[in-house]
Amino acid sequence: MGVQVMSWDSAGADRAVAVLKAVADPSRYRLLWALTQRELPVSALAELLGAHVAATSQHLAKLRTAGLVDSRREGTRIYYRAGERVRGLLEEATLVANAAQGEGGGPAAASPETAVVAQERTARSARTARVRRPATEH
Repeated sequence: MGVQVMSWDSAGADRAVAVLKAVADPSRYRLLWALTQRELPVSALAELLGAHVAATSQHLAKLRTAGLVDSRREGTRIYYRAGERVRGLLEEATLVANAAQGEGGGPAAASPETAVVAQERTARSARTARVRRPATEH
């Protein structure tokens, strides 16, 4: 019985590793999950992460370089969206992570998307619940 082995594609392996490195950062992973849901501007993504716009822009630049996000300009704002196959990549990563921990749940059971949506709701609630205190008089 012969074993078929795919020939080694060094350039393809390098590209795949670049994609995996881009996704390996938790902030970039969360950005990708949010961008699989809808197109968002940098300011909204920074708010979602609780990070500065500059830091978020750097994460997005790495994701764009890896071919994982696309962007478009509308006036002074730049909107980002995930590429076509990104959701599948994230779901597969979730399946592998769950299998490594011995969990049986699929991507819907432990989807990071759920955490992102919950975090967005929490951030909105926190913004609307803020109470403005009058400035103290000196």
